[in-house]
Amino acid sequence: MKRWLSFLLVLVLAIGLAACGSQGAGNEGEESTTAAVGESVDYEIIGIDPGAGIMKATAKAIEDYGLEDWTLIEGSGAAMTAALKKAYDKEEPIIITGWTPHWKFVKFDLKYLEDPKGVYGEEENIHTITRNGLVEDHPNAVKVLDQFHWTADDMSTVMVMIEEGTKEEEAAAKWVEENAEKVAEWTAGAEKVDGDKITLAYVAWASEIASTNVLAKVLTDLGYDVTMTQLEAGPLWAGIADGSADASVAAWLPVTHADYATEFEGKFEDLGSNMEGTRIGLVVPSYMDINSIEDLK
Repeated sequence: MKRWLSFLLVLVLAIGLAACGSQGAGNEGEESTTAAVGESVDYEIIGIDPGAGIMKATAKAIEDYGLEDWTLIEGSGAAMTAALKKAYDKEEPIIITGWTPHWKFVKFDLKYLEDPKGVYGEEENIHTITRNGLVEDHPNAVKVLDQFHWTADDMSTVMVMIEEGTKEEEAAAKWVEENAEKVAEWTAGAEKVDGDKITLAYVAWASEIASTNVLAKVLTDLGYDVTMTQLEAGPLWAGIADGSADASVAAWLPVTHADYATEFEGKFEDLGSNMEGTRIGLVVPSYMDINSIEDLK
């Protein structure tokens, strides 16, 4: 009996040690996986222009999630999508700052990394803003601006056409022609004008290039002489505030452009959202075995 008890004791100890060893290996494996992800992308997150709200949010994410080894690379929306396409075609890992709507989600199989700390906030809306006094100077344009509203699918249609090689103004004209009923809702009650000048400001995001070109086409058809001015986010808001630009349909609120909305409070008119349910965050190809920002630690 004593021999059997001794045998059972040895067996239990052996199983316990094996279990401890297995647990230790698991933790080491997790750390190795995390390190492998970082090393595979040189601990870099590919961003866009430094003035964008998503860049500020990403800098905060790096701090809040303790990603001291990581670097946020500044650039442009075009440079970011070029880097994404290059990596995706080779099925290589890459981490980018992303937002929807954007044509990249139509062309590539991508996913957002979960953000348990909520650094990037909830869903956002894109707002239409104008300079103070525009409604008195151009009431018909403001009527169109105020009634301008479309969906992510509408915008994606234009973005994909542009990405596939159609000129921006041609893509906008084609969409306007094929969506006459929706355009009629935007222009309801607005009278034609004769060459009145109006300036639309926008940031160089694919989404805002699409929306601004579409609205410019609608206003041009109404008789306006439209100038489209491409700016970074800060100068865009400053331009609306000082009156050097008349309007923009590219204000992302309440998170992305929150600082600018606060800085220029009282110096612009917010006509409300022209699209709901947008989103920003860190994005990776779906083939990458990573699901949360916390996995980057």
